[in-house]
Amino acid sequence: MMSDPSMLTSNKNPRIQQIRKLQRSSRSRREEGLFVVEGIRLVEESLQAGWEPQMVLYTPDLNPRGLELVERFGAQGVAVIPVAPQVMQAASDTQTPQGILAVLPWRVVKRPAKLDFVVVVDGVRDPGNMGTILRTATAAGVQALFIPPGNVDPLAPKVVRAAMGAHFKLAVEQLAWPEIRQVLARQELVSYLADSSGGQPYAQFDFRTGTALVIGGEAAGAGQEAQYSAARRVHIPMAGEVESLNAAVAAAVLMFEVARPRGS
Repeated sequence: MMSDPSMLTSNKNPRIQQIRKLQRSSRSRREEGLFVVEGIRLVEESLQAGWEPQMVLYTPDLNPRGLELVERFGAQGVAVIPVAPQVMQAASDTQTPQGILAVLPWRVVKRPAKLDFVVVVDGVRDPGNMGTILRTATAAGVQALFIPPGNVDPLAPKVVRAAMGAHFKLAVEQLAWPEIRQVLARQELVSYLADSSGGQPYAQFDFRTGTALVIGGEAAGAGQEAQYSAARRVHIPMAGEVESLNAAVAAAVLMFEVARPRGS
């Protein structure tokens, strides 16, 4: 059988080198305005959300569902590039690539003009936690998620995988604290800082009015700017001798508590 002359077989190809930089470097992602999604499900989510990739790589052994994606992107004029398995392995951030990868221009999903439920993450440095918070925020009906400096890059590969397509549905904005405070004030949102050692139990608050939840990081919690910006402090009552919850778990509990009276 003759090999496909268009297939990339070298790891040193400039496109593969570009993808490797995007996978490894937040600076490259920021400067180029690009990020990488891997696997059939995430690439499918990007297509359904109307995000047009800069390019799509795929291996010849891709299953029919994946090949249909390749055909649909090709019909839109996207550069779809067959690659040898070892090249996909070199470009991938995972141990066992699924045979398809897309390079996407980053764009912020437009937030509603009127906000009444937002989340701010502060000092979340674990990619899995950040991705889980994004995914849970989407499920809980959060309208926008603000990320000030000091957090893990929301476009890092592990964050993107853990978020399971949330980047295509939720307004994820990287803003400095002064900008965040301006938005909260303009939208008349009350900010609640999750505090494992202080504040009132969440059941004592009425979250039906405009709410901004501020979730601190895994180790040191929220920073000084977040502490300064918080109007109120809220905690999750816990039995036994547990001092605190994982940041993503605590965020999930509080987000769904805010969503509960709203019927979200």
